[in-house]
Amino acid sequence: MTNEAEQQKKLSLDRGLFFINYKSAEDSVSPPRVIVAPTQGHERRMEIILHPDATEPTLYSPNSGLVVRINTPATLQVQVRPTRPGGSQSAIVRVEQIQAGRIPDAVGPGNGVGLHVATDGLKVLGHVAGRGDIVVGPNAWIAGPAAPSRVEGVALEWPDKPASIDIRYAVQFANGQTGSGKMVPLGTYAGTRGRALPLTGVVLEMSGTDELKFVAEAGFLNAPTLRAVGKRVVLSGPTSREPLVGIRIGIERSAPAEVVATSAPRKSAGSARVRVFRSQQRQAGAAR
Repeated sequence: MTNEAEQQKKLSLDRGLFFINYKSAEDSVSPPRVIVAPTQGHERRMEIILHPDATEPTLYSPNSGLVVRINTPATLQVQVRPTRPGGSQSAIVRVEQIQAGRIPDAVGPGNGVGLHVATDGLKVLGHVAGRGDIVVGPNAWIAGPAAPSRVEGVALEWPDKPASIDIRYAVQFANGQTGSGKMVPLGTYAGTRGRALPLTGVVLEMSGTDELKFVAEAGFLNAPTLRAVGKRVVLSGPTSREPLVGIRIGIERSAPAEVVATSAPRKSAGSARVRVFRSQQRQAGAAR
């Protein structure tokens, strides 16, 4: 009898609706199958919703999926099995939380956070010494590595921002200038103009969502480029006194959890290992 190897991971999920998405497999000819099931004793805590043509909670190839409805916090088991003896066990399965619907009076332009939030509508203004105000889109440099120059102030605009999200930011000066470190709301200019007072730090804060995060880079005089990611980002040089000579700011989605099953070098039939990438969303299927 052939010993069919199997890999499995248990995911602790909070109450909610989740899409189990079989994203890809190393072997496209004979991809492993993915079996989804509640752990023993958690059967009544969840419901597995299958495609009308499916008869069991098994995904046989990439680009397939199913939905799991969790009524109370429960543990889901995801198994990856080869389709043939000695076959591949490498697969990526993503667990994506589906956001709850809203009652009609809570739905409207800019309300709620969904999968299609227009983060590309972000605009960043920077006042650059000798050049004046410069406005760019997300992830574009103001001054920066190709043309470093002292940045004296910044402002963020996001016309399509969901109403549930709050964004504030602050700038810092080396000499404790008035306004240094004061948080201001979206659309407010922070800094000075024409006073030769370069910024020495920028702080960005976002609240009201677990789905989005800042991705920012900054260049400070005579210092390596700094990159920071998160809902709260602090950008400053090594001594917090170096002038800011370039900045770019973007907003991205936090990645959902992914279960990545990879075959290990085999010492015996069926030996394997499993790696798990954790999401920043606590509810999005992080393995424990």
